[in-house]
Amino acid sequence: MTYIGIGLAIISLILFIKIKGKKSKLLLGIIFSSILVFISIVSLKPLFSKMNYGLDLQGGFEVLYEVKPLEEDQELTSDMVYNTYKAILKRIDILGVSEPEITIEGDNHIRIGLAGVKNIEEARNTISSTAVLSFRDSSDNLLMTSSVLGGNAKVTTDQYGKPAVSLSIKDKDTFYEVTNKVKDMTNNIIVIWLDYDENEDSYLKEKNNCGSLSDSKCLSAARVDRAFASDVIIQGNFSEKEAQNLVELINSGALPTKLDEISSRTVEASYGMKSLDATIISGIIGLILVCIVMIFVYHFSGIIASVCISLYTVLSFLIFYLIGGVLTLPGIAAMLLGIGMAVDASVLCFERIKEQLKRGVSLKEAYELGNKESFSSIIDANLTTIIVAIILFILGQSSVKGFATMLIINIIVTVVIMVFFSRYILKKFVETKAFNNKLNLFIGVRKKQIIKSDDVHIPFKKVEIYKKRKLLFAIPLVIIMGSIIGIIFTGFNFGVDFTGGTNITININDKFNENEFKDSILVDYTLKKEDKNDKNYTYVIDEVLTKDEISALNNKIVNSYDVNTDIFVVSQIVKQELTKNALLSLLIAAIGIIIYISIRFKFNYAISGVIALIHDVVMTILFFGLFNIEITSIFIAAILTIIGYSINATIVTFDMIRDLYNNKFKNKKPSNKELENVVDDAVRLTLFRSILTTLTTILPVISLMIFGAKEILNFNIALLLGFIFGLYSSVFISNQIWLYLEKKSINAPKKKDDDKELEELKVKGINC
Repeated sequence: MTYIGIGLAIISLILFIKIKGKKSKLLLGIIFSSILVFISIVSLKPLFSKMNYGLDLQGGFEVLYEVKPLEEDQELTSDMVYNTYKAILKRIDILGVSEPEITIEGDNHIRIGLAGVKNIEEARNTISSTAVLSFRDSSDNLLMTSSVLGGNAKVTTDQYGKPAVSLSIKDKDTFYEVTNKVKDMTNNIIVIWLDYDENEDSYLKEKNNCGSLSDSKCLSAARVDRAFASDVIIQGNFSEKEAQNLVELINSGALPTKLDEISSRTVEASYGMKSLDATIISGIIGLILVCIVMIFVYHFSGIIASVCISLYTVLSFLIFYLIGGVLTLPGIAAMLLGIGMAVDASVLCFERIKEQLKRGVSLKEAYELGNKESFSSIIDANLTTIIVAIILFILGQSSVKGFATMLIINIIVTVVIMVFFSRYILKKFVETKAFNNKLNLFIGVRKKQIIKSDDVHIPFKKVEIYKKRKLLFAIPLVIIMGSIIGIIFTGFNFGVDFTGGTNITININDKFNENEFKDSILVDYTLKKEDKNDKNYTYVIDEVLTKDEISALNNKIVNSYDVNTDIFVVSQIVKQELTKNALLSLLIAAIGIIIYISIRFKFNYAISGVIALIHDVVMTILFFGLFNIEITSIFIAAILTIIGYSINATIVTFDMIRDLYNNKFKNKKPSNKELENVVDDAVRLTLFRSILTTLTTILPVISLMIFGAKEILNFNIALLLGFIFGLYSSVFISNQIWLYLEKKSINAPKKKDDDKELEELKVKGINC
């Protein structure tokens, strides 16, 4: 069906472009648009079925390792970390996990995400087993390392026909010297160990279990009666499967390093699928609401924008799928956020077209002028957002990277679909001349709004921002001061990401008993805090659980209550790294925005914009602190998204100020009153656009809050607050700060050196 739809779309588009008849062209355009919507709807289901989902959507586990050298006095090198990464890749191939996520973070961390893995405990053991073979004597002294081995290990049989493992010897000289030495020892045996730990393992303790892979890391204890330099067979009480697993581990490469697990997350599969279903439903609702608003405000143009939004949505997911992206809850949230931001491109263009139509300009001319005037604003707004997205991708971790990837794709697709493609299709409808006398139907401009004049029609005449600037600045200041006082007594509610420890989230059912759970399951742990709602109970304990403790706890919870769990462990090392990256992200984002706006506008605009962004960030953070809402790592992604979106809205106002300023003061110095009027006019001209784009952006966010997964509720609360605060700052704060700086710049007294230079240029009889 999809292919048929694509074929029909191409045919109708060609006819739409080529045919000259007004009615035929209009009809074909409507058919083409309808087919695009059909393709978008039909394509979504198969696309979602093929998509690679993160562990928060299909279950699985994620683990972060700190990479350390095998010997204490050894220095860790980048080659050692990379070789460890390659060895882990081979081991994951053994597990048969599709689309694993393995990334090197920093100088000595490796993060592994295995979504959809069935046996989490087996996967964890396979990855973290260092698979280092060592040859030791009966007193546990090291004789040889795995460096003497060469070629691949193989499954074979011993003289009794039992499964065994054959090892190929590469360094035969060393092997001869060692066996020659051992044959003369009192207890002349060579013990072969897998992952020997000098603090825990000894032959004396393990000799009764030696050869049983399931019970001991002691693989074999062979008596040596003579020196030899041939291949070795490891004999033990191995089953066929155990022998094969050992061979695969050895062949996957002995890790050149040790892996210390410092953070992990375990999610039950059914837990993730519930989140996916809830998020998709909320996304569809949010998309429909945005389209309804666009059609209500812009009529036929709103319909075309909605068609393009549906195409934009499918194309964004398709690109994400083609690049091998792993979709997570924050990624879907980025997609829905992107819809609101994509609509912004249409709103900017439509509002500029309406401005021209209200001045009595023809539809064709208004369309061309509106597109031209809005283009720079759209590009500037999207480029500042992409700066933030790139910073998120570079410094973010795990699902934050997925969020950033989707955001970058959204911005690129926005420019392609919502700017170029949408404009082209709408242009073809304009060329039919069917809407020349139906401006209200085309874009929502009524006849009584048209006043033929060369001047720009200024709406909201009663909105006088400058006169009320003191009150508008006082409101956030009072809120900030009041919030700070409140937070002094309550403190911030930081999640386990920033405090360290273990977060246990449970999908409750009828079997679950809260008091019994705390008294029996959590009795041996230090309970730091707890939270609950209708569907989930969350407990944070102070202890950083090991992989064995996580497995034991998870099994105990599932066996006792038959519930789905999400266990998230964060060590002190990870906590410090997250905090550092969070601060660094905010700093780099601010610097990047200042540089870009300074280049595209002027430094006064950049400083004003960043001060407004600080307002948005501080207000959002203080709100979370005042109402004791939990702050987790994904909160940083929300803050950076707020920065990107808020500067987007601010730039639109700045762009209007610059246009009015350049048109009115080409050859003269403006007075303070004239500057104030320019700023007020710019705000009035962009006010409806600011409100509308904020509305279309928060509609998907509200939909996610009501119908979406609870795991990202706090993330969406942060976005909602940030967008509202961003609207306030872009309308009432940033432009007033610019006005203050511009007045100071214009009215600053000239330097004495400047006056002296002017005097020297005066020549009697020529210019005086």
